[in-house]
Amino acid sequence: MKIITVVGARPQFIKAAAGSRQIRKENQEILVHTGQHFDDNMSAVFFREMGIPEPDYNLGISGGTHAQMTAKMLVGIENIIQKEEPDALLVYGDTNSTLAAALAAAKMCIPVLHVEAGNRLGTLKNPEEVNRITADHMATLNFCATEDALEKLRKEGLENRSYYVGNIMYDSFLYFSERSWDNPHILDLKGDLITVPDVFYYMTCHRQENTYNDEPLTEILLAMNNLDAPTIYAVHPRNHDRAEKICKARKFGNIILTQPIGYLDSVQLIKRAKKIVTDSGGLQCEAFYAGVQCVFVFDYAVWPETMVGNRNQLAKPDHKDITEKLSKEQIIDPLYRPFGDGHAAERICKIINEWYLKRR
Repeated sequence: MKIITVVGARPQFIKAAAGSRQIRKENQEILVHTGQHFDDNMSAVFFREMGIPEPDYNLGISGGTHAQMTAKMLVGIENIIQKEEPDALLVYGDTNSTLAAALAAAKMCIPVLHVEAGNRLGTLKNPEEVNRITADHMATLNFCATEDALEKLRKEGLENRSYYVGNIMYDSFLYFSERSWDNPHILDLKGDLITVPDVFYYMTCHRQENTYNDEPLTEILLAMNNLDAPTIYAVHPRNHDRAEKICKARKFGNIILTQPIGYLDSVQLIKRAKKIVTDSGGLQCEAFYAGVQCVFVFDYAVWPETMVGNRNQLAKPDHKDITEKLSKEQIIDPLYRPFGDGHAAERICKIINEWYLKRR
């Protein structure tokens, strides 16, 4: 069968590394990159490092409001669907790229396959929540990373088209985490190579709630600067100036500001970090996979399965709260594996192929 896969953001590239590798064993895949994440450190490096096939189409759409971005993607993806005439369209996660692709396909009566379906925060104030709910209800097949996500779809009446398969990001983490780390390629904001300390904390922070002005980000950085080892802070491109300004003004000498970090380097930093502070849903899962304690600076538990034994804790953008959470020790139950066994991509493709044969 011919499947159009649409990606556009860093987490989707990581999922596509596992998904495309499996899809192409038995099917034809047309890969579309919307351009939502566009610069080298946020996009091209993932394709190079993870062996993701070059996109067949790159729409080059980024920036603007949610409506502007989504509208442009709708037009571009619709044109590709008309040209390629696929049997199905596959989307990952909950970005504007996900929403636009699902809408375009559904309106053209092309079956939508949604990987990482069923996650819920319980608030429509979060734009990703709007995207994922809409995609779930338009999808012909929903693939859930956890049993909890499947249960949520059951409650929404989507049980007959939804499946628990495990987290496809776990597939990629296991696949790439065993590689050697002979040549770390981590650059500071000026583009110079840095030496990774023997002992360090690892941090990312990109959400608008934590970076809309200096106050929340200053609180987060204050907590990190007061720790007993340096913090490597991989800075999102739109926050470079703010992060640099705060660190300089407050003389935060225990913070190492870097450019966005490629997946292979990030996996190794996660494995070696003393602890992790982030507002990334993907990174909190990766910390969980690696058995490294994480503090998640956000109002909601994106992956509640990780909130056990202090392995992942919610914190406000407040230096006292973050410091208090980091002081706790985690307890790991080796038998607790809520994200499956690392073979989600295989299960997804098996279900898709069986569905297609029945449909024919």
